[in-house]
Amino acid sequence: MSARILEGRPIAEALRTRLKRQAIGFQRRAGRPATIAVLHVGTDDASLVYARAIERTALQLGLESRAVELPAQAQESDLVRALVRLSDDRGVDGILVQLPLPRHLSQRTIAEMMDPRKDVDGISVTSVGNLFLRQQSLVPSTPAAVVSLLDHYRVPLSGKRVVIVGASNVVGKPLAFLLLQRDATVTVCHIATRDLAMWTQQAEVLVVAVGKPHLIHADMVRPGATVIDVGINTLPDRSIVGDVDFETVREVAGAITPVPGGIGQLTNIMVLRQTLLAALLQLRELV
Repeated sequence: MSARILEGRPIAEALRTRLKRQAIGFQRRAGRPATIAVLHVGTDDASLVYARAIERTALQLGLESRAVELPAQAQESDLVRALVRLSDDRGVDGILVQLPLPRHLSQRTIAEMMDPRKDVDGISVTSVGNLFLRQQSLVPSTPAAVVSLLDHYRVPLSGKRVVIVGASNVVGKPLAFLLLQRDATVTVCHIATRDLAMWTQQAEVLVVAVGKPHLIHADMVRPGATVIDVGINTLPDRSIVGDVDFETVREVAGAITPVPGGIGQLTNIMVLRQTLLAALLQLRELV
């Protein structure tokens, strides 16, 4: 029997409806729309596409998106000034810095200089520390999307063995802490993990986020497992596939997300959900 398909679209539609109401409520109270500033350095095509997607979604939800562009040759001091300016701007509620940065710039600068109240992708030192300590925190959008999808489809997590393939700072690691908060037993695999299949075969919930097309095959998946594919890869023929070999794994898994149509449906909306949350929390500080 083929796996149940866990689509992101119904969750995205429900979130859009709720966020539109919240955006209207915020604008009535604040006298302006909730606003996200998207900062990118250079002219990376993927970053520009993502920034435009955020802008389109923000407009649909009743939020405002500002593009803040720095040239590819911008120095550390330029990045710091931009972050300080946006942090001090009361008309900006959320800040999203497009990653990766050019090689000569350090992500540590963002982590240290980002105002945690406006850190809508949860990458500041304070945000990461709060997540570790199980305190209220804004979290990275992709892990938030994964948890929302699992909640929507009522996938049990307490006491379950979860294996995450991928240990990035923006997906694997923060997702591990979010799932630990749900009392899952979490294993994080990475590039140095030996015998990856031995670990993935143990997973009752398997999350894959490495950016390698069709890395996970049917013989690497526990029968009946829930498989969450975070990868988005473009093949030479321009088709888009995930990190999981969907057609073979769906015959083994109990449930699986498609690519496209799964987690990718939710990431932009999660960034804007975080923006509205940040805006509402800051508004309370001013009252």
